[in-house]
Amino acid sequence: MLGVIRRRVACGGSSSSILGKSLHTIRPAVSTPRICSAAGEDILVHPRGIGHVQNFCHLILPGRLMSLRSTREVVASCQQDVSMQIRSRPFCSNNGDLVEAVVPFMGESITDGTLAQFLKNPGDRVEVDEPIAQVETDKVTIDVSSPEAGVIQKFIAKEGETVEPGTKIAVISKSGEGVTVTHAAPSEKRSEKAASQPTPLAEEKKDEKQKPKVETTPVIEKPKETSPSPPKRSATEPQLPPKERERRVPMTRLRKRVATRLKDSQNTFALLTTFNEVDMTNLMKLRSEYKDAFVEKHGVKLGLMSGFVKAAVSGLQNQPIINAVIDGDDIIYRDYIDISIAVGTSKGLVVPVIRNADKMNFAEIEKEINTLAKKANDGSISIDEMAGGSFTISNGGVYGSLLSTPIINPPQSAILGMHSIVSRPMVVGGNIVPRPMMYIALTYDHRLIDGREAVFFLRRIKDVVEDPRRLLLDI
Repeated sequence: MLGVIRRRVACGGSSSSILGKSLHTIRPAVSTPRICSAAGEDILVHPRGIGHVQNFCHLILPGRLMSLRSTREVVASCQQDVSMQIRSRPFCSNNGDLVEAVVPFMGESITDGTLAQFLKNPGDRVEVDEPIAQVETDKVTIDVSSPEAGVIQKFIAKEGETVEPGTKIAVISKSGEGVTVTHAAPSEKRSEKAASQPTPLAEEKKDEKQKPKVETTPVIEKPKETSPSPPKRSATEPQLPPKERERRVPMTRLRKRVATRLKDSQNTFALLTTFNEVDMTNLMKLRSEYKDAFVEKHGVKLGLMSGFVKAAVSGLQNQPIINAVIDGDDIIYRDYIDISIAVGTSKGLVVPVIRNADKMNFAEIEKEINTLAKKANDGSISIDEMAGGSFTISNGGVYGSLLSTPIINPPQSAILGMHSIVSRPMVVGGNIVPRPMMYIALTYDHRLIDGREAVFFLRRIKDVVEDPRRLLLDI
């Protein structure tokens, strides 16, 4: 708050003359409105008193410039000789107390998003960089954080609105002044309303006292006509459920984006799927024998995904056409291998990318998979971590899928589908023995990849997984 100080008693002696000269003229040094007064008129000062006159940038005096230090000395010398009365007026809250939370930059390819939900309510206390809302985009969910610590005064935007980077969504008061939020219980609201309105029984008793009693003859009512019963439905007519038993929920932006891309994939590519089966005995035995030593050295568990990623890398190196893509009338061959891993979350399907998988070992792949999967599930994964990718692996086996035909993730040309491991009778060395078997499927763009390359790729996957020693000998 600023105060208006009206001078009541003139300064005596030399102090009054000095004060009259020092406060004779105060002019703005820049275009911003500042404080102006003359001796004997209203003087605007800081609410803490004259001792804070040092907040003025400078004082312009006739013929010379007085420094801040000399100004403080002059004012301090005449404080004992001056009696003043302060009257206050409202201070404009736009002078640095209020800050606005805006939608941050969401990525190069993202121009807008949907304000999914507010994580706070008006009147709640927030700290610096604390999330107060979430914006859902086509690819990820982004947090809108508070720029300053304070109290949320009000929300500017509404949930469900489309917002762009820089859109203001909330106003935050750093001091917490001017924020009053009251919550009345439903029972209190009902009791107040009931107290203000008379009950029908009271009104009826009141009317009975006021109106005189009049004797009337009884009136015999005619029997009401029964309404016609609804026509009976025929046995062949379908019985539709009532609309009250249905719920209509709008699709999230991520779900709409996934649906669009999958449909575009079906409409663009000449999709064809080929299958094979893999005996998981040796890979599971390898994991069982070295899982403790692997965790002790690398700090991460040895899973099956790292073995399939290494097998896919070997297959892509043997069949580089599967790592390529059609672009117009050209074929783009990629000299790098970035493996996308499909992860199903509660908000939709996301596909984080393992960069340069051909240069990583088993431990590095397992660490990267765990990190990306955790980010995908808690919604903290970024756009850059999902951009690109030259080949995708989808593991439907974690949900118990026995067999499926995966759909290509554009703009890639192929996708490998893993499935559940099931013990089945297999012929080994002329004997029927139980083996842990997995069906694998490769869906590819038949415009670019022929059946020969697709089958050879799956055979390489099968050979490496069934005998991981091939990776060491490169055979």
